[in-house]
Amino acid sequence: MNILDVQELNIAFEGKRVVQDVSFSIAPGEKLALVGESGSGKSVTAMSLLGLTPEASVSGTAIFGERNLLTLSPRALQGVRGSDIAVIFQEPMTALNPVYSVGYQIAEVLRIKRGMDRRQAWQQAIAKLHETGIPEPERRAHAYPHQLSGGQRQRAMIAMALACEPKLLLADEPTTALDVTLRIQILDLLADLQKKNGMAVLLITHDLNMVRRFADRVAVMEKGVLVEQAPTRALFSNARHPYTRKLIASRPHRDVAAPAQRAPGTAPLLAGDAVRVGYRLSQAGIRHWFRRQEFIAVKGAAFSLGRGQTLAIIGESGSGKTTLAHAALGLVRHGGILNIEGQSWQQARAQGQSASKLLRRKVQVVFQDPYSSLSPRMTVEQLVGEGLRFHEPDLPADARRARIIDTLADVGLTETLFPNLLARFAHAFSGGQRQRLAIARALIVRPQVLVLDEPTSALDVTIQKQVLVLLQTLQKRHGLSYFLITHDMDVVHAMAHHVLVMKDGEVVESGSVEDVLEQPRHAYTQRLIAATEVYTRLLAAA
Repeated sequence: MNILDVQELNIAFEGKRVVQDVSFSIAPGEKLALVGESGSGKSVTAMSLLGLTPEASVSGTAIFGERNLLTLSPRALQGVRGSDIAVIFQEPMTALNPVYSVGYQIAEVLRIKRGMDRRQAWQQAIAKLHETGIPEPERRAHAYPHQLSGGQRQRAMIAMALACEPKLLLADEPTTALDVTLRIQILDLLADLQKKNGMAVLLITHDLNMVRRFADRVAVMEKGVLVEQAPTRALFSNARHPYTRKLIASRPHRDVAAPAQRAPGTAPLLAGDAVRVGYRLSQAGIRHWFRRQEFIAVKGAAFSLGRGQTLAIIGESGSGKTTLAHAALGLVRHGGILNIEGQSWQQARAQGQSASKLLRRKVQVVFQDPYSSLSPRMTVEQLVGEGLRFHEPDLPADARRARIIDTLADVGLTETLFPNLLARFAHAFSGGQRQRLAIARALIVRPQVLVLDEPTSALDVTIQKQVLVLLQTLQKRHGLSYFLITHDMDVVHAMAHHVLVMKDGEVVESGSVEDVLEQPRHAYTQRLIAATEVYTRLLAAA
């Protein structure tokens, strides 16, 4: 008997159908992967099962046990959520409460659903964080979501979802923000828990290697329609539908120009030497009030980025990659030397607001989590055009709107595809579409350096390829430089000229992409690359 049986599921928003006659089932202990491009209806299909799409019109049946989830009252659904069916959301920064520590939020689930006392729930929360691979779980349990790296936030979300050992787990891109070594750890963890508890999993993902490793069966969605279902091995060896074959064949390709040689005596576009970033630790207890402790996130990093080049920073989650990028953007206080065309953030601030404004225009950023970086109260026109209002306040309204439209078209967002595009809000777009909005927002002021913090981690393989091609084209056309933070070696191969490898806040190896990836010297780099190679060969292992 199936644990979940979905028949003729239809979902519409304001009369527009986005999911049409979808039917699938999941047996106890089975792992079903739902794959497809961004906007294909994967996430909304899963979220509708628990009533998490309140603005949608939903019809059909979704039998869980002996109950139809689609007809349960809100009170009955509340009893199902977390205990019987749990969710790992795609964007942990928006799913986690910013005013409570992650340990408190996990413990809260255990107190409400399992009736544990505060002490017992707190200890269990620490144990769950330890299971998901977060270092120093006793300390990290006291941290707030913004104090964790993207990968650590995702693992905290996984710990919360698995706290009550549910019968069915809806995993919406559960390893999006994780490097390959942690992806394998999380997949193995989910597999172990699934076997231990007989838990079934509905995995929503665009990571086909993950599907090969993890899933028993695969269901492929295109534009709200389920076009193919098959056992995993059969689907990858003999895909029948053209859309499925296109997904499998999608992979980034390297197409970058050789960087221009820097003229003697000229400063690099972006350079750092002995860069250090530390954070003061907040610890409980009166004995810590007068004893200042500091966590060093970046320890003496050195790098150089020339015009038209891409510098990729790689390393496991929590290695200091994003913190180094924040220092380059002038968003965190730092020690050492960090210059943009020979000028530091400290010098620009000392010279006044106009100097800081000019420097900030030269370096723009695309953050890892597009939903949390885009204001939910602003329309697309306001979001993308905000930089122009700040940096070019005298630009006429017609010219500003024309540049916004052109920039949106560059990232694949047009009025033809999205009627009334400029008046829409960020929540009306899928995760991949929101990331393209974030890229347009950064490009609108025509920067010289673009800091890309996992720019394709939220994108499916076909959209990822399109975005990488776009970035490659823009780099060759305008001489843009990219400060690229990523855990995806395919992206490094496709984009990078030079690579910086970070571990525990330190740069352990650097060099050209050919030297670092083909002949790594440091044992840590060798382990990262070996893990990637294992990950990409998982079809044979499966």
